[in-house]
Amino acid sequence: MVDPALAEAARITPIYRLAWLTARTMGAFYFGWRVLHSERVPRIGSVILASNHVSFGDPALVGGTLPRAINYIGRENLFAIPVFGWLIRQLKAVPVNRDGGGGAGLKAILDRLIAGGGIILFPEGTRTPDGSLLPAKPGIGLTIIKSDAPVVPVRIFGLFEAWGRHRRFPRPGRITIKFGQPMDFSTLRTEAKTCSKARLKGIYQQAADEIMAAIARLEPCEDVCKFG
Repeated sequence: MVDPALAEAARITPIYRLAWLTARTMGAFYFGWRVLHSERVPRIGSVILASNHVSFGDPALVGGTLPRAINYIGRENLFAIPVFGWLIRQLKAVPVNRDGGGGAGLKAILDRLIAGGGIILFPEGTRTPDGSLLPAKPGIGLTIIKSDAPVVPVRIFGLFEAWGRHRRFPRPGRITIKFGQPMDFSTLRTEAKTCSKARLKGIYQQAADEIMAAIARLEPCEDVCKFG
């Protein structure tokens, strides 16, 4: 029997559905997307999606490939904007400070995961300036270690050319979104419970580096496409 709380956390609400359908329509008809192995993402329950970051459109397009709701992060000052702040809350955005973390931001993210939600995070911390992968920052490692959620690497191909930092508006172009196999961080999570403070910082960076390496290993291919 499905836990009602987990099902509710993954439920697509009416406003979220409208944005979700918009993202799917744009992905399919404007970008001609291929979505590979979206079945690797659990349909309910907590999950961290760790993706490369090439465009403003990354969160919506990755979330649009999945038949479940995914939480996003947004700078906390955006939530104070009338109407817009209400809207992004309906879209399951999580407020974080300007640096993208902080205790309150981490707690908000972990609360969503504990409740059985999914969240998309970007290990690089910022959009790539040239399309290449950037080194991972330790912040995602902290989130991974503090949670019990499975971690699924995601890589987006082609969207930098279509809507990178050098483009104000997106242009048509073929993109691929590929999901990797879920990763197990149980060994590092166990070690983190008893290790020294110095080693703990190393564990956070190690987890971040491992997920970034998994993203780097994902390559576009011609296998069967999965559209959610």
